Amino acid sequence: MNTKLQQEQVRLDNVMGTIAEEVSRLEEETSRRKNEVVHIRKHFWDEVRVNIDTFDDYLETIIGLRQEAQALSVSQSTHRHASKRLSTLRRMEEVPYFGRIDFKEEGSSEQEQIYIGISSLRDASGENFLIYDWRAPISSVYYDYQPGPAKYETPGGTIQGRLEKKWQYLIRGGVLQSMFDTSLTIGDEILQEVLGKGTDKHMHNIVATIQQDQNRIIRHDQGRLLIVHGAAGSGKTSAALQRIAYLLYKDRDNLNAEQIILFSPNSMFNSYVSNVLPELGEENMQQVTFQEYLDHRLSKEFEVENPYGQLEYVLTAAHTSSYRARVAGIQFKASARFFEAIHAYMKSLELSGMLFKDIIFRGKPIVSSKQMAERFYSSDTSLRFHNRLEKLMDWLINRINEAEKAERNKPWVQEEIELLSNEEYHKAHAYLAKKRGFKEDSIHDYEIEPEALARLIVRKKLKPLRKRIRALRVIDFKAIYRQVFADPIQIKQWTEGEPPEEWADICQATLEMLDEGHLLYEDATPFLYLKEQIQGFQTNSSIRHIVVDEAQDYSPFQFEFLKRLFPASKMTVLGDFNQAIFAHASEMADFQPLAGLYGPDETEVINIARSYRSTKPIIEFTRRLVPNGERIIPFDRSGKRPELKQIADQAELHSCIASKVADLRSQGFKSIAIICKSAEESLRAYEALAGVDGIKLLKSNSTEYEQGVVVVPSYLSKGIEFDAVIIYDASEHVYGDESLRRVFYTACTRAMHDLQLYSVGEPSPFLKNVLREGLIQV
Repeated sequence: MNTKLQQEQVRLDNVMGTIAEEVSRLEEETSRRKNEVVHIRKHFWDEVRVNIDTFDDYLETIIGLRQEAQALSVSQSTHRHASKRLSTLRRMEEVPYFGRIDFKEEGSSEQEQIYIGISSLRDASGENFLIYDWRAPISSVYYDYQPGPAKYETPGGTIQGRLEKKWQYLIRGGVLQSMFDTSLTIGDEILQEVLGKGTDKHMHNIVATIQQDQNRIIRHDQGRLLIVHGAAGSGKTSAALQRIAYLLYKDRDNLNAEQIILFSPNSMFNSYVSNVLPELGEENMQQVTFQEYLDHRLSKEFEVENPYGQLEYVLTAAHTSSYRARVAGIQFKASARFFEAIHAYMKSLELSGMLFKDIIFRGKPIVSSKQMAERFYSSDTSLRFHNRLEKLMDWLINRINEAEKAERNKPWVQEEIELLSNEEYHKAHAYLAKKRGFKEDSIHDYEIEPEALARLIVRKKLKPLRKRIRALRVIDFKAIYRQVFADPIQIKQWTEGEPPEEWADICQATLEMLDEGHLLYEDATPFLYLKEQIQGFQTNSSIRHIVVDEAQDYSPFQFEFLKRLFPASKMTVLGDFNQAIFAHASEMADFQPLAGLYGPDETEVINIARSYRSTKPIIEFTRRLVPNGERIIPFDRSGKRPELKQIADQAELHSCIASKVADLRSQGFKSIAIICKSAEESLRAYEALAGVDGIKLLKSNSTEYEQGVVVVPSYLSKGIEFDAVIIYDASEHVYGDESLRRVFYTACTRAMHDLQLYSVGEPSPFLKNVLREGLIQV
């Protein structure tokens, strides 16, 4: 071991000692605080004298309760913070820091050594930093500069200076294995080591290997909307998760994890990324899929198709007569034009078109839908739409009140009274007695009045109708949305230009689905948006930041909806249009339609061209599969070329795959994905390969990312990486249509170290160039 390494190990030993002391102290504190919390909960009422005889006694009781509650809250909060810090320090016992900069501030004669790790650490005096948090302002110099002039931003202004040297450390288990003096942004040595490892079931933090372009994403804090357009494997998702950790650190007094939502592609992806923030000592943000939100809002009214149901149709139903109209409908209903059409249609409802449901009681109408429409449109048209609705609901409540009076003396009421059980009668008696002012101990003195009991019976029976009115469930939202498609010619009055030439067929298919109680995925957001516009948006102003991953799969319509749903929120959007596999995005190449969401002054776009996930030969192969692929820059990590094997039939295919899996396992690969085009093809492959030990089938409802050997549809593999990927059938028969190019590219870019393609018959035309250029081994 050289002298410099020995000196650094001595310092590391001192840091490890400080961490050990802090861990010991916090273990004692967390144990003590836990016992405090348990004691206070157990003896809470022993410490409070409850007496409400006089006002002073009542006041003393309230003060006592408040003091005990505050003591409990303080102990719980202290225990929570101590436990969180203890968890972070235990992670630091393995790798306390990973980098160092020697920085000389302008005007200073001495340079300062800044060691950087996942969290800050001070010495025993509490005055000197042994380690700086990677999110601290000065730490940005490590990621952004080579030796030479450098600066960083602080709340007090810009600090200028000079970066003298930058070091990287490879520490494992508190032992310094190696250190590098680097003039690169982040030296290749550590990044090579990280990228060369196998995957496991969770994504991990990347703080030791953050690149300059990723650091721009992480520390960006201008405007409302940040758009990150990055190549497959560019680390955009990792950077976004580190960004959340950075925001929680930077604005820790005003922002917590509950105020951040990650919209992810599926539940399996949620499981895959769930480890990143806890590794950095932060709580996980809320994680949800857009489909889960749609189901939450619409599943009581419809059977809602999920996005993968739609995609499965697009991938497997090209031979059906309805296919062309369905795809055209998907594209049009996702467009900004259809958003404008729904907006214009909503405006037209101020003059005509509102539909309601009859209010029926005991088989007879109290108010008909026609009466409601006439009342709504006869009210003062100068009033705002929602004020007119409120007036209508007030009128309906009055009609219910009138109906209540009329029903009290009807024979059915007396029959209901006679059918009351003893328990029901006593409950009614106690309720009416309390309303009359009788105390608990004198309720038995109250003699029930028949009129009061009749009034109670009728009111209880009418309660669901009142509730329905107040919730605006008398509005027939389904019929109102149906009107958009009832006459294909109408669309022209709500939008400029011609609708798709298949519009009449689109309308007919939509009407059939609505009448059967089905809501296609492309209709779910427009329907919900129209419903929200009519009844008033259910906004959530507590959410301060939303992150949308795989954003190329979202329509402009869905982004408009999210903007209105979270009016106080900033937005980070991540995507790659080379992976835009949904039909609505097939003609899109970038996020330009989003530029108008908050306006250009509130929007910034960051493009990341460098790809890190795969070996250089795999990236050189995959980037030739897509237009403008030459813009993708491979990280220089060696490996073997992808392989293509052309075979005669399915039996040979399954034999070859089983043999390949065994070979990959023998090389030590832990995660092996057999990627198919669709769920339909995945099921066939899984059944044929059932003899492969431990093989699993991943479905759209899978909640956890599985290691081992998995069979997975192309669209479920997005956002996830595997040690080795086998493309189940890369033939012209499966991937012959140009519309599948992005699906094919997405599947191939999942591979980190090894990519094997099989083709039953002629290979896909997508492989023509790479075969000619020798980028794939045959």
